[in-house]
Amino acid sequence: MEQTEIRHKVAPIIETARLVLRPHKVEDYSDSAAMWGDPRTTKFIGGVPSSKQRCWSRLLGYSGHWPLMGYGYWAVEEKSGQGFVGEVGFADFRRDIGSAFDPFPEAGWVIAPGSYGKGYATEAMSAAINWMDTILNKARTVCMIDPENYGSIRIAGKLGYNKHSESFYEGKKVEIYCRDVSCS
Repeated sequence: MEQTEIRHKVAPIIETARLVLRPHKVEDYSDSAAMWGDPRTTKFIGGVPSSKQRCWSRLLGYSGHWPLMGYGYWAVEEKSGQGFVGEVGFADFRRDIGSAFDPFPEAGWVIAPGSYGKGYATEAMSAAINWMDTILNKARTVCMIDPENYGSIRIAGKLGYNKHSESFYEGKKVEIYCRDVSCS
């Protein structure tokens, strides 16, 4: 199925054993800004905490991905009442990294520091990947990871991503991972 055949205006709701992946809403702004403003969150993602304005733009961009691309990011909540625990999904950020990366949906996951170590990134991204495979039938997805972000490298491996190559993004070395049969 071609990407242009299915367009989701908003993120579908997906439930896992412990989590709910749902569309972002304006009320997520403060939780998202707190997460992205924390240096622990951004240590391997640009290295600089995000401003509140950048967080607002990110939230708007997440919502805009769905009607334009047919996929995007979800807000992730814990079912047991903890509320917002992070954001996961796929995007087209137009990073201009090269042909092994640019034409494919880019997977990403970020979990709020108070929710680290609970397996939420793997659980949420497994559900997102299953959705991508089932609904959009994407043959390949990619992600880029800072080579020192051992936690995300471990998660990528659990999700079926294999290291494909190395590149540079905004002057920093990154590792490119991909998920499909031709990536191994």
